[in-house]
Amino acid sequence: MEDQEMQLKVKRVTDKFTESMYVLANEPSVALYRLQEHVRRSLPELVQHKTDMQSWEEQSQGAIYTVEYACSAVKSMANSSFYFKSIEGLLHQAITLKDHISTAQGRSCRSDVTPSPSPLASPPKSPSSSS
Repeated sequence: MEDQEMQLKVKRVTDKFTESMYVLANEPSVALYRLQEHVRRSLPELVQHKTDMQSWEEQSQGAIYTVEYACSAVKSMANSSFYFKSIEGLLHQAITLKDHISTAQGRSCRSDVTPSPSPLASPPKSPSSSS
């Protein structure tokens, strides 16, 4: 009886040992298989995300360039206010001169007998003012 009991215990121990060895031997294979399965399933989606991100990056770079260019244009316009003021002054002078010329031409057309003095010419001296 002891012999049978001993054989039963030995069988149980060897079965447990065999099962443990089987699990230890196959566990890395199962883990690698699961990893491979996961990669195969998720890789196409990851590649698509990568290409989308690259496309968005290119679009963003283009938008950043456009904004920077617009900012530099606005800054240069702000710096050109001096030139615009100078142009405005010159335009006012031109309008004033044009008005003087138009006035002088209008007077000469109205009086055919006596020409009116030009606004640019010096006024005539009166006889009483000479000493």
